Amino acid sequence: MPLSTLPNIDSPFAWAALFIFVTASLGADFMALRQQGNRVIGFKEALRWSLVWIGLAMVFCGALWLSLDFTDGRMMANVKAGEFLTGYLIEKSLSVDNLFVFLMLFTTFKVPLPQQKKALMIGIIAAIVLRILLILVGAWLISRFSWIMYIFGLFLLYTGVKMVIADEEEPDLQNNRLLKWMKNHLTISHEYHGSALTLVKDGVRIYTPLFVVVALIGVTDVMFAVDSIPAIFAVTTDPYIVMSSNIFAVLGLRALYFMLAGMAERFHLLKFGLAAILVFIGAKMLMMDFYHIPVGASLTIVLAFLLVTMAASLYIKPKKPGQH
Repeated sequence: MPLSTLPNIDSPFAWAALFIFVTASLGADFMALRQQGNRVIGFKEALRWSLVWIGLAMVFCGALWLSLDFTDGRMMANVKAGEFLTGYLIEKSLSVDNLFVFLMLFTTFKVPLPQQKKALMIGIIAAIVLRILLILVGAWLISRFSWIMYIFGLFLLYTGVKMVIADEEEPDLQNNRLLKWMKNHLTISHEYHGSALTLVKDGVRIYTPLFVVVALIGVTDVMFAVDSIPAIFAVTTDPYIVMSSNIFAVLGLRALYFMLAGMAERFHLLKFGLAAILVFIGAKMLMMDFYHIPVGASLTIVLAFLLVTMAASLYIKPKKPGQH
């Protein structure tokens, strides 16, 4: 069930360029993290860094377009660049819901600001590695069993509907299986010890609350990736585009978190936009054998869902506790 008759990007040069670009970006983020130290990151600084990360993704997209236009022709360049932009927007928008869960974790465990930065940085690296593994598995499944796209579509429809139904529900940490397991099998300290994840005291390995938070962030990202990665396979099955758009969407999560941390309540209707995106993509997967929605149209629809729900959030005030 191919989405496009165009070939996949399989040039070793393209993969090497992606690896170099991502490695350099992570190095720059580590340097920025060290320079920021323990000081609080304000909204304006976080916004600037978010724009930098978006700009880097656009630079990569432009370089991809120029390279393909030179080697494979204008049509190939236009289609692949459009797929990258659509996939990037989908993954970036779905990661916002992930960030709100991170905010809940940091608040619940009272994570100090310096430790929040480290937890997010470790989480970003873990997210990239885990998503690469999930993408490889997904690409293999699709190449072997084309009908699995229907399973992905039904799953996304279910997830989108569930997101709306469970809109008022808060994640229940007390019944989280991983947290219960860690409490029952690990010795966890009640205090933070700087940026340490573990330490040895009197010959006993002790795990800090930061370790618990990092573990929960990793599991959370896997859960969200299970939703988001099938979504991009509705746009393209080209592993290069799926991989690059996912990685670039994840790279700017740290800056995006500090930008949105104080705005979670302001965009209270955004969850409905994300749910609509999942339902739309699920429906697109289910009908792709009968009607193919162009990449440009998909990009426009996804962007419209985001802008409409964000604008509506500014005009419609959230309900106060106890209000119906």
